[in-house]
Amino acid sequence: MGKTYERIDGRLRTFIEEQPLFFTATAPLSGDGTVNLSPKGLKGSFAVLDERTVAYLDFAGSNAETIAHLRENGRITLMWCAFQGPPNIVRVHGRGEPVFRDDPRFTDLLATHFPGFDPSPHGLRAIIVVHAELVRDTCGYAVPFMTYDEDRDLHAKRFAREDDESLSAYFAKKEHIATSMDGLPGLPLPLRPI
Repeated sequence: MGKTYERIDGRLRTFIEEQPLFFTATAPLSGDGTVNLSPKGLKGSFAVLDERTVAYLDFAGSNAETIAHLRENGRITLMWCAFQGPPNIVRVHGRGEPVFRDDPRFTDLLATHFPGFDPSPHGLRAIIVVHAELVRDTCGYAVPFMTYDEDRDLHAKRFAREDDESLSAYFAKKEHIATSMDGLPGLPLPLRPI
């Protein structure tokens, strides 16, 4: 049923690029640490950089667990499910890193791989780059059919009101942005201008 792939190309690449939703899973090294699982979406915020590397835009939210876990150990799994069409699940297991706004690679990554996406109303915090170590698909027979209507506009409406200074102040008030739930370093504050 499942198959392992050497690279993200062809049918596999087309499948993951067409999905409007994917999930990320990370965990700290501590055995009693908090495992984090997050849904990701927003059309245009995900990109395949090459046959073994993907990236997505990391936006404002109420915590920064993924960033904290990646800073500590780099382990991440991304998963896409077919909610329409033939059943399929694809997982990319790999090592990820947050590329922050002050990183020299940030501007080029944003311009080159996300050219049609306006991140300004979403409070862009980082670009998460994932280097695939294992790429697998499985049947997805138990995944239900669901329809995608459109992206919600609530995130953009909420964070479009913020500039870099007010967004940094918002993050500073949140308990699990600069430090994770397990006490790991999270998002570096204050945010650097884009």
